[in-house]
Amino acid sequence: MYLFTSEVVAPGHPDKCADIISDSIVDALIIHDSQSRVASEVFVAGKNIIIGGEVKTTASLSQADYEKIVKNALIKIGYTGKGAFTKEQCLHPDDINVQVLLNQQSPDINQGVDQEDGETGAGDQGIMFGYAIAETADFMPSAISYARMLSDKVYHYALNHDHKLGVDIKTQVTMDYGNKENFENGKPQKIHTIVVSAPSVENMPIEEVRTLIQGLIDDTGLPTDLYNPQETIIHINPTGRYVNHSSLHDSGLTGRKLIVDSFGGYAPIGGGAQSSKDYTKVDRSGLYAGRWLAKHVVAAGLATKCIVQLSYAIGVAKPTSVSVDTQGTFTKVDDDVLSQFIIDNFSLTPNWITKKFNLDKPSAETFLYADVASRGQVGQSDYPWEQLDELEKFQSI
Repeated sequence: MYLFTSEVVAPGHPDKCADIISDSIVDALIIHDSQSRVASEVFVAGKNIIIGGEVKTTASLSQADYEKIVKNALIKIGYTGKGAFTKEQCLHPDDINVQVLLNQQSPDINQGVDQEDGETGAGDQGIMFGYAIAETADFMPSAISYARMLSDKVYHYALNHDHKLGVDIKTQVTMDYGNKENFENGKPQKIHTIVVSAPSVENMPIEEVRTLIQGLIDDTGLPTDLYNPQETIIHINPTGRYVNHSSLHDSGLTGRKLIVDSFGGYAPIGGGAQSSKDYTKVDRSGLYAGRWLAKHVVAAGLATKCIVQLSYAIGVAKPTSVSVDTQGTFTKVDDDVLSQFIIDNFSLTPNWITKKFNLDKPSAETFLYADVASRGQVGQSDYPWEQLDELEKFQSI
Protein backbone atom coordinates (compact mmCIF):
# COMPACT_ATOMS: atom_id res chain seq x y z
CA MET A 1 0.00 0.00 0.00
CA TYR A 2 1.27 3.49 -0.94
CA LEU A 3 -1.30 6.25 -0.56
CA PHE A 4 -1.46 9.81 -1.89
CA THR A 5 -4.32 12.27 -1.41
CA SER A 6 -5.52 15.44 -3.13
CA GLU A 7 -8.49 17.69 -2.35
CA VAL A 8 -10.65 20.08 -4.38
CA VAL A 9 -13.12 22.78 -3.38
CA ALA A 10 -16.06 23.88 -5.51
CA PRO A 11 -16.66 27.51 -6.51
CA GLY A 12 -19.02 27.97 -3.56
CA HIS A 13 -16.25 27.48 -1.01
CA PRO A 14 -15.47 30.86 0.63
CA ASP A 15 -11.81 30.83 -0.45
CA LYS A 16 -12.89 30.08 -4.02
CA CYS A 17 -15.52 32.81 -3.84
CA ALA A 18 -12.72 35.23 -2.98
CA ASP A 19 -10.63 33.98 -5.91
CA ILE A 20 -13.54 34.27 -8.33
CA ILE A 21 -14.50 37.77 -7.20
CA SER A 22 -10.85 38.84 -7.45
CA ASP A 23 -10.62 37.55 -11.00
CA SER A 24 -13.99 38.99 -11.97
CA ILE A 25 -12.40 42.35 -11.20
CA VAL A 26 -9.29 41.41 -13.22
CA ASP A 27 -11.56 40.48 -16.15
CA ALA A 28 -13.56 43.71 -15.94
CA LEU A 29 -10.47 45.92 -15.89
CA ILE A 30 -8.50 44.10 -18.61
CA ILE A 31 -11.52 43.87 -20.92
CA HIS A 32 -11.90 47.66 -20.61
CA ASP A 33 -8.16 48.39 -20.77
CA SER A 34 -5.90 45.55 -21.90
CA GLN A 35 -2.91 47.28 -20.29
CA SER A 36 -4.49 47.31 -16.83
CA ARG A 37 -2.21 46.35 -13.97
CA VAL A 38 -4.18 44.67 -11.23
CA ALA A 39 -3.68 43.15 -7.79
CA SER A 40 -7.18 42.82 -6.33
CA GLU A 41 -7.24 40.82 -3.10
CA VAL A 42 -10.61 39.84 -1.66
CA PHE A 43 -11.62 38.90 1.88
CA VAL A 44 -15.09 37.48 2.48
CA ALA A 45 -16.35 37.29 6.06
CA GLY A 46 -19.99 37.07 6.97
CA LYS A 47 -21.89 39.42 4.67
CA ASN A 48 -18.80 41.56 4.08
CA ILE A 49 -16.77 41.49 0.88
CA ILE A 50 -13.62 43.59 1.21
CA ILE A 51 -11.64 44.37 -1.94
CA GLY A 52 -8.10 45.67 -1.47
CA GLY A 53 -4.95 46.03 -3.50
CA GLU A 54 -3.43 48.14 -6.24
CA VAL A 55 -4.43 48.98 -9.80
CA LYS A 56 -3.21 51.04 -12.75
CA THR A 57 -5.90 51.36 -15.40
CA THR A 58 -7.85 53.74 -17.58
CA ALA A 59 -11.04 51.98 -16.49
CA SER A 60 -13.11 54.03 -14.09
CA LEU A 61 -15.22 51.77 -11.92
CA SER A 62 -17.55 53.24 -9.32
CA GLN A 63 -18.62 51.74 -6.01
CA ALA A 64 -21.81 50.63 -7.75
CA ASP A 65 -19.76 48.94 -10.50
CA TYR A 66 -17.77 46.92 -7.97
CA GLU A 67 -20.96 45.98 -6.12
CA LYS A 68 -22.44 44.75 -9.41
CA ILE A 69 -19.31 42.70 -10.19
CA VAL A 70 -19.47 41.06 -6.76
CA LYS A 71 -23.19 40.38 -6.93
CA ASN A 72 -22.99 38.88 -10.43
CA ALA A 73 -20.06 36.69 -9.38
CA LEU A 74 -21.97 35.36 -6.37
CA ILE A 75 -25.04 34.60 -8.48
CA LYS A 76 -22.95 32.78 -11.08
CA ILE A 77 -21.25 30.78 -8.31
CA GLY A 78 -24.68 29.66 -7.11
CA TYR A 79 -25.49 32.05 -4.28
CA THR A 80 -28.66 33.24 -6.01
CA GLY A 81 -30.85 33.77 -2.97
CA LYS A 82 -33.57 31.75 -4.71
CA GLY A 83 -32.92 28.30 -3.26
CA ALA A 84 -34.17 26.70 -0.08
CA PHE A 85 -31.39 28.02 2.18
CA THR A 86 -32.26 31.01 4.38
CA LYS A 87 -30.23 34.21 4.81
CA GLU A 88 -29.01 32.79 8.09
CA GLN A 89 -27.81 29.55 6.49
CA CYS A 90 -25.88 30.93 3.51
CA LEU A 91 -24.91 34.13 1.75
CA HIS A 92 -27.55 35.94 -0.33
CA PRO A 93 -26.41 38.37 -3.05
CA ASP A 94 -28.85 41.11 -2.04
CA ASP A 95 -27.70 41.04 1.57
CA ILE A 96 -23.99 41.94 1.32
CA ASN A 97 -21.71 44.83 2.19
CA VAL A 98 -18.96 45.61 -0.33
CA GLN A 99 -15.96 47.70 0.70
CA VAL A 100 -13.48 48.86 -1.95
CA LEU A 101 -9.97 49.70 -0.72
CA LEU A 102 -8.02 49.77 -3.99
CA ASN A 103 -5.02 52.07 -4.35
CA GLN A 104 -2.94 53.17 -7.33
CA GLN A 105 -0.03 50.92 -8.26
CA SER A 106 3.33 52.32 -7.19
CA PRO A 107 5.16 54.11 -10.04
CA ASP A 108 8.34 52.43 -8.77
CA ILE A 109 6.90 49.08 -9.84
CA ASN A 110 5.38 50.38 -13.05
CA GLN A 111 8.65 51.85 -14.36
CA GLY A 112 10.16 48.37 -14.38
CA VAL A 113 7.14 46.63 -15.87
CA ASP A 114 6.22 48.94 -18.77
CA GLN A 115 9.60 49.58 -20.38
CA GLU A 116 10.52 52.19 -23.02
CA ASP A 117 11.59 49.60 -25.59
CA GLY A 118 8.13 48.02 -25.54
CA GLU A 119 9.24 45.03 -23.49
CA THR A 120 7.40 44.09 -20.33
CA GLY A 121 9.44 43.39 -17.24
CA ALA A 122 8.24 40.84 -14.71
CA GLY A 123 5.80 42.38 -12.26
CA ASP A 124 7.62 40.80 -9.34
CA GLN A 125 10.37 38.39 -8.48
CA GLY A 126 9.50 34.79 -7.74
CA ILE A 127 9.60 31.12 -8.63
CA MET A 128 6.98 29.10 -10.50
CA PHE A 129 6.63 25.38 -11.19
CA GLY A 130 4.88 23.66 -14.07
CA TYR A 131 4.19 19.93 -13.91
CA ALA A 132 2.87 17.12 -16.07
CA ILE A 133 2.69 13.36 -15.72
CA ALA A 134 1.60 10.54 -18.04
CA GLU A 135 -0.89 9.27 -15.47
CA THR A 136 -4.16 10.52 -16.96
CA ALA A 137 -5.30 11.64 -20.40
CA ASP A 138 -4.93 15.30 -19.43
CA PHE A 139 -1.37 14.74 -18.12
CA MET A 140 -2.46 15.53 -14.57
CA PRO A 141 -2.03 13.41 -11.43
CA SER A 142 -4.90 11.04 -10.78
CA ALA A 143 -5.97 12.12 -7.28
CA ILE A 144 -6.50 15.78 -8.22
CA SER A 145 -8.15 14.80 -11.53
CA TYR A 146 -10.68 12.51 -9.88
CA ALA A 147 -11.32 14.91 -7.00
CA ARG A 148 -12.11 17.58 -9.61
CA MET A 149 -14.45 15.22 -11.43
CA LEU A 150 -16.33 14.52 -8.21
CA SER A 151 -16.45 18.19 -7.25
CA ASP A 152 -17.78 19.16 -10.67
CA LYS A 153 -20.44 16.45 -10.54
CA VAL A 154 -21.80 17.37 -7.12
CA TYR A 155 -21.46 21.13 -7.73
CA HIS A 156 -23.40 21.10 -10.99
CA TYR A 157 -26.09 18.99 -9.37
CA ALA A 158 -26.31 21.56 -6.57
CA LEU A 159 -26.57 24.42 -9.09
CA ASN A 160 -29.60 22.76 -10.66
CA HIS A 161 -31.16 21.47 -7.43
CA ASP A 162 -30.79 24.33 -4.94
CA HIS A 163 -33.83 23.04 -3.09
CA LYS A 164 -31.63 20.10 -1.98
CA LEU A 165 -27.90 20.95 -1.97
CA GLY A 166 -25.75 24.05 -1.53
CA VAL A 167 -22.61 24.95 -3.48
CA ASP A 168 -20.04 25.10 -0.64
CA ILE A 169 -18.62 21.69 -1.53
CA LYS A 170 -15.34 19.88 -0.87
CA THR A 171 -14.06 16.59 -2.26
CA GLN A 172 -10.99 14.51 -1.52
CA VAL A 173 -9.54 11.44 -3.20
CA THR A 174 -6.87 9.07 -1.88
CA MET A 175 -5.14 6.91 -4.47
CA ASP A 176 -3.46 3.62 -3.60
CA TYR A 177 -0.42 3.05 -5.81
CA GLY A 178 0.39 -0.29 -4.20
CA ASN A 179 4.03 0.63 -3.62
CA LYS A 180 6.37 3.59 -4.00
CA GLU A 181 7.75 2.37 -7.31
CA ASN A 182 4.27 2.50 -8.84
CA PHE A 183 3.80 5.97 -7.37
CA GLU A 184 7.05 7.19 -8.89
CA ASN A 185 6.06 5.66 -12.24
CA GLY A 186 2.54 7.12 -12.19
CA LYS A 187 0.71 3.79 -11.98
CA PRO A 188 -2.19 3.97 -9.51
CA GLN A 189 -3.79 0.67 -8.54
CA LYS A 190 -7.12 1.80 -7.11
CA ILE A 191 -9.06 4.62 -5.50
CA HIS A 192 -8.66 3.96 -1.80
CA THR A 193 -10.86 6.65 -0.21
CA ILE A 194 -13.35 9.30 -1.34
CA VAL A 195 -14.59 12.15 0.84
CA VAL A 196 -17.45 14.43 -0.21
CA SER A 197 -18.92 17.20 1.92
CA ALA A 198 -21.89 19.15 0.55
CA PRO A 199 -24.46 21.26 2.42
CA SER A 200 -28.04 20.05 2.33
CA VAL A 201 -31.33 21.69 3.23
CA GLU A 202 -32.37 21.42 6.84
CA ASN A 203 -35.32 19.06 6.34
CA MET A 204 -33.34 16.49 4.34
CA PRO A 205 -32.38 13.43 6.44
CA ILE A 206 -28.67 12.59 6.41
CA GLU A 207 -29.44 9.11 5.04
CA GLU A 208 -31.17 10.70 2.04
CA VAL A 209 -28.25 13.10 1.54
CA ARG A 210 -25.75 10.26 1.57
CA THR A 211 -27.81 8.15 -0.83
CA LEU A 212 -28.10 11.10 -3.21
CA ILE A 213 -24.39 11.90 -3.18
CA GLN A 214 -23.42 8.22 -3.44
CA GLY A 215 -25.43 8.11 -6.65
CA LEU A 216 -23.59 11.16 -7.95
CA ILE A 217 -20.24 9.55 -7.11
CA ASP A 218 -21.21 6.38 -8.96
CA ASP A 219 -22.32 8.47 -11.96
CA THR A 220 -19.17 10.61 -12.13
CA GLY A 221 -17.36 8.39 -14.61
CA LEU A 222 -14.44 7.37 -12.43
CA PRO A 223 -12.34 4.64 -14.10
CA THR A 224 -13.94 1.28 -13.36
CA ASP A 225 -10.55 -0.38 -13.02
CA LEU A 226 -9.76 1.99 -10.13
CA TYR A 227 -13.15 2.63 -8.52
CA ASN A 228 -15.23 -0.10 -6.93
CA PRO A 229 -18.08 1.23 -4.73
CA GLN A 230 -17.99 -2.00 -2.71
CA GLU A 231 -14.27 -1.66 -1.95
CA THR A 232 -13.53 2.08 -1.98
CA ILE A 233 -13.89 3.73 1.43
CA ILE A 234 -16.45 6.53 1.06
CA HIS A 235 -17.19 9.31 3.56
CA ILE A 236 -20.17 11.53 2.72
CA ASN A 237 -20.79 14.46 5.07
CA PRO A 238 -18.94 12.55 7.77
CA THR A 239 -19.92 14.95 10.59
CA GLY A 240 -23.59 14.39 9.82
CA ARG A 241 -25.59 17.63 9.67
CA TYR A 242 -24.16 20.19 7.22
CA VAL A 243 -26.65 22.99 6.57
CA ASN A 244 -24.95 26.28 7.44
CA HIS A 245 -22.32 27.25 4.87
CA SER A 246 -20.72 30.03 2.82
CA SER A 247 -18.80 33.01 4.23
CA LEU A 248 -21.53 33.48 6.83
CA HIS A 249 -19.99 30.54 8.66
CA ASP A 250 -16.43 30.29 7.27
CA SER A 251 -14.43 33.26 5.99
CA GLY A 252 -12.54 33.17 2.71
CA LEU A 253 -9.44 34.83 1.29
CA THR A 254 -7.87 35.09 -2.17
CA GLY A 255 -4.98 32.71 -2.75
CA ARG A 256 -5.59 30.12 -0.05
CA LYS A 257 -6.27 27.19 -2.38
CA LEU A 258 -3.03 27.05 -4.38
CA ILE A 259 -2.65 23.25 -4.20
CA VAL A 260 -6.26 22.82 -5.33
CA ASP A 261 -5.59 25.22 -8.22
CA SER A 262 -2.44 23.44 -9.36
CA PHE A 263 -1.26 19.84 -9.05
CA GLY A 264 -2.83 18.53 -5.87
CA GLY A 265 0.42 18.28 -3.92
CA TYR A 266 2.19 16.05 -6.45
CA ALA A 267 4.63 18.81 -7.40
CA PRO A 268 6.17 21.89 -5.78
CA ILE A 269 4.48 25.26 -6.15
CA GLY A 270 6.02 28.72 -6.14
CA GLY A 271 3.82 29.96 -3.32
CA GLY A 272 2.31 32.94 -5.11
CA ALA A 273 -1.37 32.96 -6.07
CA GLN A 274 -2.60 33.36 -9.62
CA SER A 275 -5.97 34.85 -8.79
CA SER A 276 -6.21 38.63 -8.32
CA LYS A 277 -3.26 39.34 -10.63
CA ASP A 278 -2.95 40.62 -14.18
CA TYR A 279 -0.84 38.78 -16.74
CA THR A 280 2.40 40.71 -16.06
CA LYS A 281 2.50 39.09 -12.62
CA VAL A 282 4.62 36.02 -13.23
CA ASP A 283 2.94 34.14 -10.39
CA ARG A 284 0.15 33.78 -12.94
CA SER A 285 1.83 33.78 -16.36
CA GLY A 286 4.87 31.80 -15.18
CA LEU A 287 2.70 28.94 -13.95
CA TYR A 288 0.89 28.83 -17.28
CA ALA A 289 4.18 28.78 -19.22
CA GLY A 290 5.68 26.15 -16.93
CA ARG A 291 2.65 23.88 -17.28
CA TRP A 292 2.67 24.32 -21.08
CA LEU A 293 6.34 23.36 -21.26
CA ALA A 294 6.08 20.38 -18.90
CA LYS A 295 3.02 19.06 -20.72
CA HIS A 296 4.86 19.21 -24.03
CA VAL A 297 7.84 17.30 -22.62
CA VAL A 298 5.61 14.46 -21.42
CA ALA A 299 3.24 14.45 -24.40
CA ALA A 300 6.23 14.29 -26.76
CA GLY A 301 7.38 11.10 -25.03
CA LEU A 302 10.56 12.73 -23.71
CA ALA A 303 9.69 11.75 -20.12
CA THR A 304 6.82 10.24 -18.17
CA LYS A 305 6.74 13.16 -15.74
CA CYS A 306 8.29 16.58 -15.73
CA ILE A 307 8.76 19.59 -13.46
CA VAL A 308 9.74 22.91 -15.03
CA GLN A 309 10.95 25.63 -12.69
CA LEU A 310 11.04 29.25 -13.85
CA SER A 311 12.26 32.26 -11.89
CA TYR A 312 12.10 35.99 -12.52
CA ALA A 313 13.41 39.30 -11.19
CA ILE A 314 11.13 42.32 -10.92
CA GLY A 315 11.50 44.62 -13.91
CA VAL A 316 13.56 42.06 -15.86
CA ALA A 317 11.93 40.45 -18.89
CA LYS A 318 13.92 37.24 -19.37
CA PRO A 319 13.65 34.56 -16.70
CA THR A 320 16.60 34.37 -14.33
CA SER A 321 16.51 30.58 -14.55
CA VAL A 322 14.88 27.74 -16.47
CA SER A 323 15.23 24.23 -15.08
CA VAL A 324 13.77 20.90 -16.17
CA ASP A 325 13.54 17.94 -13.79
CA THR A 326 12.10 14.74 -15.24
CA GLN A 327 12.76 12.92 -11.97
CA GLY A 328 14.80 10.27 -13.74
CA THR A 329 12.13 9.44 -16.32
CA PHE A 330 13.69 11.03 -19.42
CA THR A 331 13.74 8.75 -22.47
CA LYS A 332 15.76 10.44 -25.22
CA VAL A 333 17.79 13.36 -23.86
CA ASP A 334 18.59 14.30 -20.28
CA ASP A 335 17.33 17.20 -18.18
CA ASP A 336 20.23 19.51 -19.06
CA VAL A 337 19.54 19.13 -22.78
CA LEU A 338 15.81 19.72 -22.24
CA SER A 339 16.51 22.84 -20.19
CA GLN A 340 18.80 24.26 -22.87
CA PHE A 341 16.31 23.40 -25.61
CA ILE A 342 13.64 25.44 -23.85
CA ILE A 343 16.02 28.37 -23.28
CA ASP A 344 17.05 28.35 -26.96
CA ASN A 345 13.55 28.10 -28.41
CA PHE A 346 11.19 30.03 -26.12
CA SER A 347 11.97 33.48 -24.73
CA LEU A 348 9.50 33.13 -21.81
CA THR A 349 9.34 36.88 -21.23
CA PRO A 350 6.02 38.25 -19.91
CA ASN A 351 5.37 39.65 -23.42
CA TRP A 352 6.04 36.28 -25.06
CA ILE A 353 3.80 34.42 -22.61
CA THR A 354 1.05 37.04 -22.93
CA LYS A 355 1.02 36.87 -26.74
CA LYS A 356 1.34 33.08 -26.78
CA PHE A 357 -1.76 32.56 -24.67
CA ASN A 358 -3.61 35.85 -25.38
CA LEU A 359 -3.57 36.66 -21.69
CA ASP A 360 -4.44 40.30 -22.38
CA LYS A 361 -7.64 39.31 -24.19
CA PRO A 362 -9.95 37.50 -21.76
CA SER A 363 -13.45 37.06 -23.17
CA ALA A 364 -16.46 34.80 -22.95
CA GLU A 365 -15.43 33.26 -26.29
CA THR A 366 -11.90 32.31 -25.18
CA PHE A 367 -11.42 32.28 -21.42
CA LEU A 368 -12.26 34.46 -18.46
CA TYR A 369 -9.95 34.61 -15.48
CA ALA A 370 -12.95 34.19 -13.17
CA ASP A 371 -13.82 30.89 -14.87
CA VAL A 372 -10.19 29.76 -14.56
CA ALA A 373 -10.36 30.55 -10.84
CA SER A 374 -13.52 28.46 -10.64
CA ARG A 375 -12.19 25.42 -12.54
CA GLY A 376 -8.51 25.31 -11.52
CA GLN A 377 -5.54 27.12 -13.02
CA VAL A 378 -4.24 24.11 -14.96
CA GLY A 379 -5.45 20.79 -16.32
CA GLN A 380 -8.50 21.96 -18.31
CA SER A 381 -8.13 21.02 -21.97
CA ASP A 382 -9.70 24.21 -23.37
CA TYR A 383 -7.22 26.62 -21.75
CA PRO A 384 -4.72 28.21 -24.19
CA TRP A 385 -1.80 27.07 -22.02
CA GLU A 386 -3.01 23.46 -22.22
CA GLN A 387 -2.75 23.28 -26.02
CA LEU A 388 -0.05 21.00 -27.48
CA ASP A 389 0.64 23.35 -30.38
CA GLU A 390 4.43 22.89 -30.43
CA LEU A 391 4.48 19.12 -30.08
CA GLU A 392 6.39 18.50 -33.32
CA LYS A 393 9.16 20.84 -32.21
CA PHE A 394 9.60 18.91 -28.97
CA GLN A 395 9.41 15.56 -30.76
CA SER A 396 12.20 16.67 -33.10
CA ILE A 397 14.76 16.91 -30.29
